[in-house]
Amino acid sequence: MKGSDILKHVDHTLLSPTATWPQIEELCEEALIYHTASICIPPSYVSRVHETFGASINICTVIGFPLGADTTEAKVWAAKQAVKNGASEIDAVVNLGDVKNGDFDKITEEIASLKKAVGKHILKIIIETCYLEDEEKIALCHAVTDGGADYIKTSTGFGSAGASHADVVLMRANVSKDVKVKAAGGIRTISDMKQYLSEGCDRLGCSAAVRLLKDKTDIEV
Repeated sequence: MKGSDILKHVDHTLLSPTATWPQIEELCEEALIYHTASICIPPSYVSRVHETFGASINICTVIGFPLGADTTEAKVWAAKQAVKNGASEIDAVVNLGDVKNGDFDKITEEIASLKKAVGKHILKIIIETCYLEDEEKIALCHAVTDGGADYIKTSTGFGSAGASHADVVLMRANVSKDVKVKAAGGIRTISDMKQYLSEGCDRLGCSAAVRLLKDKTDIEV
């Protein structure tokens, strides 16, 4: 596997609350040079990126981030606004209070509402695995499948831990074949990226991928 093969699965990410426009612009330029799957940025920068780079860059943004505790109505409005501003992909955080209350029907309904809001655009649901028991993760796999989301995603990167290989294997085994898996949070080595892809991930959310792979795009890693 060449470095370029990994980078095409990477959502090149900058979600720091203090991210500046020059940093976002640099992220975009790197994504264009190294052909990452997308950039993942705060909603406040979506419109400016779209105006600056147009259709040349695939924009992903986050909704209900990082806590997921917004109402469904607020998440739906934010998702629609993000798409209107130029986002093609939406990463929305599940309501962890609903998870701990065991209200998976409500979660499924929220996911369905979000998918309806974004339409043909990609919806990824972040379940924040670090706070969950395996039974809750499995129930969320079913909710994501039944709600019609395109991806299930491990983590925000702002929780107590990020992605784990065990969680990716569990998620891949419990979502339908139509739902893809994204690992995110704490992915800092090439070997980790390769292993996540081999375990069935279609996307990787990380900020370090370009730095690690930019000199290795044409060689086996």
